[in-house]
Amino acid sequence: MASEPLTRPLTVGFDLDMTLIDSRPGIRAAYRALSTETGVWIDADLAVTRLGPPLEQELAYWFPDDRILEMGDRYRRLYPEYAISPTPAMPGAREAVAAVQALGGRAIVVTAKHEPNAVMHLAHLGIEPDEVIGWLWAEAKAEALREHDARVYVGDHVGDVRGARTAGVLSVAVPTGPCDEHELRAAGAHVVLPDLDAFPVWLAGYAAEATAG
Repeated sequence: MASEPLTRPLTVGFDLDMTLIDSRPGIRAAYRALSTETGVWIDADLAVTRLGPPLEQELAYWFPDDRILEMGDRYRRLYPEYAISPTPAMPGAREAVAAVQALGGRAIVVTAKHEPNAVMHLAHLGIEPDEVIGWLWAEAKAEALREHDARVYVGDHVGDVRGARTAGVLSVAVPTGPCDEHELRAAGAHVVLPDLDAFPVWLAGYAAEATAG
């Protein structure tokens, strides 16, 4: 996908879980707390290998349909206590967001996560995007990407690739989550980087090409 000429400030969207943050330790702790409270077995180690889709999809493995909404609400209330502190930034996350802003662009986070919890994660880690939009998964992410006139979306999951392509923006993928490089390319990622450490150099080249165009 060739770079279109930049005629407006560059907006880049980022996924959150396993793209900007390694949410596995925190989510594991939150699932264990929910399991202890409810007495329902949840394999938290297995659950954190499937991060990306909305919470309710994972809860459906452990709870009957008529309890999923209730358990989702309870999990989200437990989440700040158990999940924020143990969760580190992914390598290169702060630098990737800062690289967009250093070019005069806007960095936005578009995530399936409960938006208040996403904001807490970023504030705790000192990552400062220009906006955070939550509750959007896969193709639904296109809504926010279009609304904010994004040119690029960076994510770790095939759902992120689908969201970017639905929005008609450049899909940049990193195999730092549950999906490997082959899966990301097969889903239609335009660019696959090894991790976010490689993003600033890639972005500089992309911006230079677009400006020259």
